[in-house]
Amino acid sequence: MDYIFNILDDVVDILLVSYVIYKLLMLVRGTRAIQLLKGIMVIVVAWLVSTYFELRTLQWLMSQAFTYGVLAIIIIFQPELRRALEQLGRGSFFSRSSHFQEEVVTKMIHEIVESFRYLSKRRIGALIVIERETGLNDYIETGIDLHATVTSQLIINIFIPNTPLHDGAVIIRKGQIMAAACYLPLSENPFISKELGTRHRAAIGASEVSDAISLVVSEETGHLSIAINGQIERGLTPERLEKKLLEELRPVAKTTNLFRSKKGDLDG
Repeated sequence: MDYIFNILDDVVDILLVSYVIYKLLMLVRGTRAIQLLKGIMVIVVAWLVSTYFELRTLQWLMSQAFTYGVLAIIIIFQPELRRALEQLGRGSFFSRSSHFQEEVVTKMIHEIVESFRYLSKRRIGALIVIERETGLNDYIETGIDLHATVTSQLIINIFIPNTPLHDGAVIIRKGQIMAAACYLPLSENPFISKELGTRHRAAIGASEVSDAISLVVSEETGHLSIAINGQIERGLTPERLEKKLLEELRPVAKTTNLFRSKKGDLDG
């Protein structure tokens, strides 16, 4: 029996470690951390080769790299480690949840999408950040306080060119516009397309340092974009944008709709 329990312990241990590694890989997928991981793998392979063939000089160099590598990794992966720890602290490392009331979220999404539909047709640039679990007070304080209800008319008015609040980002928290003309951190990801301007880089940057959702209307093309976890999806239709927001902000509703769909298929 002890032998069986030992095997079960090993299996559970391996499964848990594999799942944690998988979640970490999903966390850094598409970021510059992936390229850095490839570089680390090259160093590991070089160390194995030097050990196998007893290449002492190379082995010494690799051992030095490992000695100071831990500190270097902490410095290099600081944004990714910070994001992982924030998600762990929020309890969302393994699962996500929504604290918004469904009606408030639905109305907020509708108002945002309607304003973006208007702005997109007229190629008026806009940047909105929706706060989730990670607080954005540092960025809210850089803008002009509003504490106003989210309406399409207000959003459109804010981003009309040559008005006092049009330059910068609007930050929304729990269905309220907290501030406008906010400054956001620009992404330093070297793999971002060169055709993306400051507005898009700010949207990606905000999504890299928090779990916020960034929404952009391109001033040049009128295209709609959404940035989540450092990844940006461009060229969205208003309908696709609305669907994406519902998926991110109403995960419970997503599950319910899926259940209803399956039930309908069975009934049919």
